[in-house]
Amino acid sequence: MRTTLNRQSVEIPRELADEPLLFVLRDHFGLNGPRFGCGVGSCGACTVVVDGEAQRSCVYPASAAEGCEVLTLEGLAIGGRMHPVQEAWIEESVPQCGYCQNGQIMTAFALLAARPNAGSAEIEAVMDGVLCRCGTHARIRKAIAQAQSRMAGDA
Repeated sequence: MRTTLNRQSVEIPRELADEPLLFVLRDHFGLNGPRFGCGVGSCGACTVVVDGEAQRSCVYPASAAEGCEVLTLEGLAIGGRMHPVQEAWIEESVPQCGYCQNGQIMTAFALLAARPNAGSAEIEAVMDGVLCRCGTHARIRKAIAQAQSRMAGDA
C-alpha cells in the first residue's frame, strides 16, 4: 500500500493493513509525534492529518491511508524551518506535561490550513475535542491566534 508520509512516498506492508495507523506510524516508521492516549479516538493525542483533515490515528485503519497524504508532527517543518504553529507553541510556552501537544498542534494546523480566517468560536469548538489535563488552554488559544496572525502575514 503506497502512501505519502511527511512528503515522502512510502510503502505500508499489506500485513499491517488492519492495524491502526497510529501503530504503523510509531512501530513501523518510528514516528513518535502521534501518541497513544485513550485508544478510542476521544482524547486526540494520536491526531495526524490525512489529506488535509485531522484524523484520530488510533481508530484510523492503515489501509484507509492508501493513496493519501499523511502528515505527522515530524513532517510540519519544511527545510529546517518550523511551521508557524510550532513556533508559536514554543514562544507561548504551551506544553506543561506535553502529552496532548501532538494532538493540539496537528488539530490547530489542520484547522488553520483549511480555514485561515477561522473565528474564535470555531477555533474553540474544534480545539475542545483535544483533551488537555494540565489546563494550558489559555496558552493554546494564544499560540493559535499568534500562528493565525503569522500565517496571514505570510500569505
